[in-house]
Amino acid sequence: MTPPRLPSPLPKIARRLPPAERDRRSVAEFLRLEVTGGMLLLVAAALALFLANSPWSAGYESVRDHHLEIPFLGLDLSVGHWAADGLLAVFFFVAGTELKRELTVGELRRPAAAALPVMAAIGGMVTPALIYLAVALPSGGASDGWAVPMATDIAFALGVLAVVGRRLPSALRTFLLTLAIVDDLIAILVIAVFFTSELDVLALAGAAAGLLLFRLLHTRGVRGWYWYVPLALAVWTLTYHSGVHATVAGVALGMLLRATPRDDEESTPAEHIGHLVHPFSAGLAVPLFALFAAGVPVSAATLGEMAGEPEALGVVLGLFLGKLIGVFGATYLTARFTKARLNPQLGWPDVAGTALLAGIGFTVSLLIAELAFAGDPAMTEHVKAAVLLTSLLAATSAALMLTLRGRRLARSGDSTSP
Repeated sequence: MTPPRLPSPLPKIARRLPPAERDRRSVAEFLRLEVTGGMLLLVAAALALFLANSPWSAGYESVRDHHLEIPFLGLDLSVGHWAADGLLAVFFFVAGTELKRELTVGELRRPAAAALPVMAAIGGMVTPALIYLAVALPSGGASDGWAVPMATDIAFALGVLAVVGRRLPSALRTFLLTLAIVDDLIAILVIAVFFTSELDVLALAGAAAGLLLFRLLHTRGVRGWYWYVPLALAVWTLTYHSGVHATVAGVALGMLLRATPRDDEESTPAEHIGHLVHPFSAGLAVPLFALFAAGVPVSAATLGEMAGEPEALGVVLGLFLGKLIGVFGATYLTARFTKARLNPQLGWPDVAGTALLAGIGFTVSLLIAELAFAGDPAMTEHVKAAVLLTSLLAATSAALMLTLRGRRLARSGDSTSP
């Protein structure tokens, strides 16, 4: 998830900063660009696929499966699980700050403005799940994967839009961002409710107490990372031990930050801290997760096996057709039968392009695939391969459609660049 890009302080103070500080700020600003996050994610996934299908695959798997233990915290996770449960919590923290801002001061606080993208998000999650079940169940496939095609990768989707969307209406980014925020919120709830193992009530109570203390310190104006970072790590650890997926802790912490501005502030804590953490999410956490999650063997034999598996086929059809039908259909029906109306800048081809972008599952879909098929490594790899191939197909189709749409708008003089 990508927070709104704030004005960079670099131009005003660059001459007064030492070279090392200027370089650090420049790198941070570069990592905040939506296209940068999408490209890093793509490069990491491509590298993972290369390594998993190369002579170095054994070494890659050895690193991914190597365990790193912290005995006094009771943690013993593989490198891949540290990336999925630990680093990805940073991504969800940034998502939490964005959710809080949108719910309090953004599009989601105004029902009239939020109605269409919210319904688009719901349609774009229910329809893929139903398509998956319709494909998998009659063929005797596992029903566990119904949630895999539900999720949209906002970092990747916004990255594609940033590349091809220079001639497209600015309202298109707002529509996609609102849709993806609701998508993330529902995906978080699905992970918390349906992919929770045996619940440790004591650990969960400890995590809740940590969140309460975090909020109390924040509302009382206590400052200093040395208070909040150790407390956040404690909340994450207790959440992990509770049986709830640990990334939920990141969302909860992000949503506890205040997003309502005060008179003496240039930016709220949610905006400021999300802005600070975003480079670590886009430049480190998400690419490393992709590096260890996307490394699946893809060969002619694998593709042949996938073609005969209802689970993989259900993911492909659900993620591509399900998102397209669900997002576009829900938007059209809501506009047709309610008072909600599409932004005047947007046309139905823009909505169709957005629906294709929503078919880029990637990060959260890969995470849910690991959770849904945890006891079946072969099926996990095949479903992951289905997610990767479908995401590539959706990204390519969306880029082609939106590029043609942008050229048409440019010729007619109707475009309003984001």
